[in-house]
Amino acid sequence: MTGPSTPLVMGVVNVTPDSFSDGGRYADPARAIAHGRELLAQGADILDVGGESTRPGATRPLLAEELDRVVPVIEALAAAGATVSVDTMRAEVAERAVAAGARIVNDVSGGLADPAILDVVARTGATYVAMHWRAHSDRMQQFARYDGGVVAAVRAELGERVAAIRAAGVPDDRIVLDPGLGFAKLAEHNWELVRNLDALAELGFPLLVGGSRKTFLGRLLEDPAGEPRPVGEREAAGVALSALLAAGLGGAPVWCLRVHDVRAHRDALAVAAQWTPAADRAGAPEEGSR
Repeated sequence: MTGPSTPLVMGVVNVTPDSFSDGGRYADPARAIAHGRELLAQGADILDVGGESTRPGATRPLLAEELDRVVPVIEALAAAGATVSVDTMRAEVAERAVAAGARIVNDVSGGLADPAILDVVARTGATYVAMHWRAHSDRMQQFARYDGGVVAAVRAELGERVAAIRAAGVPDDRIVLDPGLGFAKLAEHNWELVRNLDALAELGFPLLVGGSRKTFLGRLLEDPAGEPRPVGEREAAGVALSALLAAGLGGAPVWCLRVHDVRAHRDALAVAAQWTPAADRAGAPEEGSR
């Protein structure tokens, strides 16, 4: 196996009152903009701005609420020179976000929640991240069953999404796939996926992985009473996961890691880069390239 290139780092900017990771700390647009600028200073390659929480059990905001949350933040961060991604499942939000300066549409539903989003992506020229998804957050864990194995199922279902994305007119060089860690998946499913990213890479598209602070890390670090590690205390485990993935231990190069603490994960990638043979590092693409 050849040495992987250093993944890009996508910093999370949640403009929501009910985020699982920060409890709504950046729900105010001014605070979200300041947070985005801080993540840029820490080395984020991409800022992922979202106005809808997708934590298990979350209810959806109204369309107008989501627009009011994300559009001013995207405008400000894009004007500051950031490469901005919009984290949305809605075609209307994607269209307004791209008009405001977003260059990537990060759709956790892969076009299943709102098929019209694929037409928006095709028309606007945005890069499209399609995540593996089975249902909305209020009921997604009811679908965490994979009788034929989670890796085979996720690969097949992502393959179906690729066919739909292509049919909408989105070219292959603007498609990125995400295994959807934590979405309709139990802890063991997530670990199986990160150990077998090579099977998903065989679909032929860059991979984005978002494991930062998620429940499967909390479950790994349960206390003696069986209580998961609190969200705010999972960062070290997520950093370790980033280092392992960047070093290629998932079996395939990762194009981008979606994280909350950009500085800590940047440090992990620096360590992983030193683990990669020097000859492979020299041939790797520069940061910011695809």
